[in-house]
Amino acid sequence: MTGDTVIEISNVWKIFGNRPEAALQAIRERGLTKAQVLEEYNAVVGVADVSLSVNRGEIFCVMGLSGSGKSTLVRHFNRLLEPTDGKIEIEGTDVMALPPKALQAFRNQKIGMVFQNFALMPHRSVLDNVAMPLEIRQVAKNERMRQAAAILDIVELGAWGSKFAHELSGGMQQRVGLARALAANPDVLLMDEPFSALDPLIRRQLQDEFIRLSKILKKTTVFITHDLDEAVRIGDRIAIMRDGKMVQIGTAEDIVMHPADDYVADFVAGISRLKVVHAKAVMQPMSDYAAKVGPVPADAPRVASDETLSNLITMAIDDDKPIMVTDNAKELGVITRADLLRTVIEGTEMS
Repeated sequence: MTGDTVIEISNVWKIFGNRPEAALQAIRERGLTKAQVLEEYNAVVGVADVSLSVNRGEIFCVMGLSGSGKSTLVRHFNRLLEPTDGKIEIEGTDVMALPPKALQAFRNQKIGMVFQNFALMPHRSVLDNVAMPLEIRQVAKNERMRQAAAILDIVELGAWGSKFAHELSGGMQQRVGLARALAANPDVLLMDEPFSALDPLIRRQLQDEFIRLSKILKKTTVFITHDLDEAVRIGDRIAIMRDGKMVQIGTAEDIVMHPADDYVADFVAGISRLKVVHAKAVMQPMSDYAAKVGPVPADAPRVASDETLSNLITMAIDDDKPIMVTDNAKELGVITRADLLRTVIEGTEMS
């Protein structure tokens, strides 16, 4: 585990059934498929040999269709589920080696979790709900209420502390759930489809709110979703799962531009490249342009390597000169109208 790595998952398997170890041995020795494991052992492969790492402060989105194993996987991070095999490290701690009391303390101090179900206590006020993790830590009442009130202010619900859950809208309840997870100041946030039960407008507002909070709090976050648009908006990197296996991990741009297989290509086909693809992915090397055309005009427009495809197209409409891509004044490459057109057409052909 490197200094910037907070979560390291290595070769994790989860097989549900009465004989998971025997089923796993058969998979390894005889190469059984998921269907064959079900037929021979009456066992279900939930997670299949998954390895990944999450960096400090990163929002790492795990996505896939229903039954892909994404929610099963995230429940291994804090051992709500016990893996059949594999290794889980968080902040250098071998989570699998923790005895029950140490595991309980680890969960309470290191990890916050937000579920799709808000799971607020109906008999407690909003403030009391948010203060619960601190109460479990036996923080003095005045101090835990002070900290809970501060977190409610951050999620812009400071005026609602004395209310009860049934007095709040669904979106507000989910913000209370997020505040509760943040109250104990955990190193890691695990979020399992937290916004999927909400209507589209509220969902987008909460996505914006979460992005704002992430910039402030810089929490290392694993965010589970079945919605690719949500993953693209929120995630620094995205992992795509299918049938319990990890198919591809990368930035939204990596996955849209270079899908690992036809499944991923189909998955990302509906995503517009305009906000996802950046100049560095579109440009051609300086030497290639010089060999075909000649030197780049001195008055050619210049952009940073992270400029979006949408803005590049707007620039190309207004000026027919090639666009120079730079990074800290270093010339990296050139983008022509043909490069932009090719990128847009390839994206259209995928959809």
